[in-house]
Amino acid sequence: MFDYESMRLIWWLFIGVVAIAFALTEGFDFGISTLLPFVGKNDVERRIVINSVGPVWEGNQVWLILLGGAIFAIWPSVYATLFSGLYLAMMLVLFSLFFRPAGFDYRNKLSNPTWRNTWDWCLFLGGTLPPVLLGVLAGNLILGLPFHLDQDLRPFYDGSFLGLLSPFALLCGVVCLVGTSFHGALFLKCRTEGSVQERSRVVASILGLLLILGLAAVMAWVFLGLDRPEITQMAGGDAPSNPLNKTVVAVGAGWLAHFMAHPLMLIAPATGMLALAMAWLLGRGQSTTAAFVFSCLGIASMLLSLGLGLFPFLLISSTAPGSSLTLWDATSSHKTLVLAFWITIIFLPIVLLYTRWVYKVIWGSITEASIIKDTHTLY
Repeated sequence: MFDYESMRLIWWLFIGVVAIAFALTEGFDFGISTLLPFVGKNDVERRIVINSVGPVWEGNQVWLILLGGAIFAIWPSVYATLFSGLYLAMMLVLFSLFFRPAGFDYRNKLSNPTWRNTWDWCLFLGGTLPPVLLGVLAGNLILGLPFHLDQDLRPFYDGSFLGLLSPFALLCGVVCLVGTSFHGALFLKCRTEGSVQERSRVVASILGLLLILGLAAVMAWVFLGLDRPEITQMAGGDAPSNPLNKTVVAVGAGWLAHFMAHPLMLIAPATGMLALAMAWLLGRGQSTTAAFVFSCLGIASMLLSLGLGLFPFLLISSTAPGSSLTLWDATSSHKTLVLAFWITIIFLPIVLLYTRWVYKVIWGSITEASIIKDTHTLY
């Protein structure tokens, strides 16, 4: 299992797990910030919303840091291409995230209504802009990015920031925002009571339907309207990383052909749509935990669908298909992958167990009485 080809595949799975963990945890975190001004009608209700994620929001963001670090270590050429070509977009994500810690930590410093309302809208921006931008990024991963590699394997980005804002990418950004807001509404249903819980139920009933319709539109567009590159010749899986050692051609309606060539992969998007439909149906009623669990399953399945659809590509080049980066030709050395593998085998289970323990300890309803009782220790 420790040959070069197997390690490349294992790391594709590992990083997929980290991406899903980030989407599931930071997803409801973003969603709660987006919904804050709408489900909380007074200061106490907004404090209930904020403190539903108070103990975990910082830990949730660590998954993003871990994801970026893992890509840097395992797929350095992918990291270099993304962060050089999409520098402005990445900086916008980073700066929008700055609103979150400031909002959480400074909101409660003064009791002035204007002060608190200002930070509430900062939290709203910090929860709304990142999923939109990350959704636009996902859309561009599907469409392909305009870059090429020279003979020294240096990446050159041939596009612009405005070029990223195509209709398809913007649709993906909106769907991602609706998804995080829906996920956050279901989380609030689990952790709140009374009027906040009821408003969250109403929001979830609306957003769930919009999410299903939006995902259906994205899937129809991808399967029927987008080309997908196909590798016609490449070096073996154990060959040294060199993205230029392959021949790639674009295939019309290639996404549909790719899934039809491997029918078992259709289980992932089918499961995702079914799980999100169940989350919506359950979320409209009095169900709390079951709806949130189905939402987690749906989001994880849709991310898996994206990974399977791209496989074996990591970054598709829309201008020079032969420069597209795959998990077979864009990884670090074999020794790096093996060393990082053992570090992950030791520490990732500890992180997952600790995370599970934290959520077990904090689980329960955040009520108006608990906010008033601990007014000086809670957000």
